[in-house]
Amino acid sequence: MEIEIRSPKTKSEWKNYYDLRFCVLREPWQQPRGSEKNVGDATRIHQVLFEYDSIKAIARLDISGVDEGQVRFVAVETNAQGKGFGRRIMKEAESISISRGDTQMILHAREVAVGFYINQGYQLVEKSHLLFDKIQHYLMQKTY
Repeated sequence: MEIEIRSPKTKSEWKNYYDLRFCVLREPWQQPRGSEKNVGDATRIHQVLFEYDSIKAIARLDISGVDEGQVRFVAVETNAQGKGFGRRIMKEAESISISRGDTQMILHAREVAVGFYINQGYQLVEKSHLLFDKIQHYLMQKTY
């Protein structure tokens, strides 16, 4: 299996990146096309996990505070879940965060993903926001 993790480069890769964000993180909750993007996208670090030429997982890395990264918009293609792609994209985001000098990573996990992040070494901090009045999120953190 040929795996590559990097930022999108071409117009087609960017389109597929945002399509995956929409299909996994917005469409199931009847959110409109375009809601998968936000103003922070222009200045953040975007990572894509490619299996051959197919996008399987994505994540966006933000600077949250001094010595702290924040990972957002983590998504794994529905048919590719459970194959380790989420773990790999998270390791890459953490590696970039560490290389910037961060000492911890935070994220706001959907309730269904809390167990996944605990398995990646994150600790549950507190209940966070309710997205779309339906999806409970939890603040989680990991210290390096």
